[in-house]
Amino acid sequence: MTSSVTRYLLRIEYDGGPFVGWQRQDDQESVQGCLEDAAEKLNGSPVDVFGAGRTDAGVHATGQAAHINVRSDIPARKIADALNFHLRPAPIAVLAAEPVHPEFHSRFAATKRHYRYRIVSRRADLALDVGRVWRVPVKLNVEAMAKAASYLIGRHDFSTFRDAQCQAKSPVRTLDHLSIEGDSETISVTCSALSFLHRQVRSIVGSLVEVGRGQQTPEWMGEILAARDRKACGPVAPAAGLYLEQVDYPEVALKEGIHHAEN
Repeated sequence: MTSSVTRYLLRIEYDGGPFVGWQRQDDQESVQGCLEDAAEKLNGSPVDVFGAGRTDAGVHATGQAAHINVRSDIPARKIADALNFHLRPAPIAVLAAEPVHPEFHSRFAATKRHYRYRIVSRRADLALDVGRVWRVPVKLNVEAMAKAASYLIGRHDFSTFRDAQCQAKSPVRTLDHLSIEGDSETISVTCSALSFLHRQVRSIVGSLVEVGRGQQTPEWMGEILAARDRKACGPVAPAAGLYLEQVDYPEVALKEGIHHAEN
C-alpha cells in the first residue's frame, strides 16, 4: 500500500431481500457488488470491499462491517455520504466510515460477531414485516427454547448445525452467548461468537423452534449436538428473520491492524 490511499472501516445496514447475498457475483446483484460499484464511482478507479462476514441471500444487516481503500485526497467526512449517494436506490446504507490502520482487516481483526433472529408467533399473515421475520403460525414455549439453548453455549463441535457446503476447516466453535427473549408473539434469538459456521445460526434457530412447538424436548438439543451429525438437525430457519447486528473490534486492532484466530 502507498501513501496515496487511506483505509476505512465501514459500518453498513442493508435489506438482504433483493440480493443473492453479500458476496459479489458477476451475473446477479449482491451487497458487496453494489458497494464496490459505489466505491469505484467515488474513488475514480476500482475498489475492493472486504466484509467481516458473508451473509446469505435474504439475510439482513444492521451492523455489518467492511473495509475499503480509497484515495487519500477524499475528505473523511465525505466518504459515507458519497457512498450512500452512489448506492441509491439499492437498500444499502453506510452508517459510518472510520479511518483505520493500513493493515487493518475487517474479517481477521474481528473479536466477536452478534446476530439476532426475529420470530413472530401468530396465525395471522404478516402485513408489515414480510421478508423481515419468520412467521410461525403456532404459539411457542419461550421457556423451553431458552432451556434448550443452554446446551449449546460454550465450545463444542457444531457439526450438527453446520451446512453441508460449509468451507470452514473445523466444526468446533465457541458460542459465547445464546438467549431467547420475548412474549407469546414476538421472539428474538440473539447469539454472539468470534465466528460462526455456514448457516449455523439458522440451523440452531430451526431446532429451537421445534422445541418451542413442543415437537421436541429441551434435552433433545443436547442430544443432537452430541450426535455431531447434520442429519440430526431440525429444519433450517428461513433467511428472512436473520440480522447481522454488530461486529466488534478492539481499539488496538483499529490502530495497529492486529488479527485474530478462528475466522
